[in-house]
Amino acid sequence: MFVKPVIWMGGSREDVRRFPETVQDSLGFELYRVQCGFDPKDWKPMTGIGTGVKEIRVRDEAGIFRMIYLAARPEGVYVLHCFQKKTQRTSRSDLELATKRFKAIVR
Repeated sequence: MFVKPVIWMGGSREDVRRFPETVQDSLGFELYRVQCGFDPKDWKPMTGIGTGVKEIRVRDEAGIFRMIYLAARPEGVYVLHCFQKKTQRTSRSDLELATKRFKAIVR
């Protein structure tokens, strides 16, 4: 089985490292599934950011956490942005940051 490498965009890796350990474990497991070519257990497409962009969704007693990624490229799985959700809707700043990082890849 081929496992795609992870390519961390901007400060996304550092963002994950600030999450609670249980969330880091869950996101790591789901990201590994993506690296192996499978879908995460809880995800949704993020077509507003770009074609092929998806979001891993993790709910924990510490809150709701998201990892926005692009796995459609042959060179690896790009992690565009990781954040904790504070409201029902994803904030404009989180969406804009993920979009900016996506555009840097597809140029």
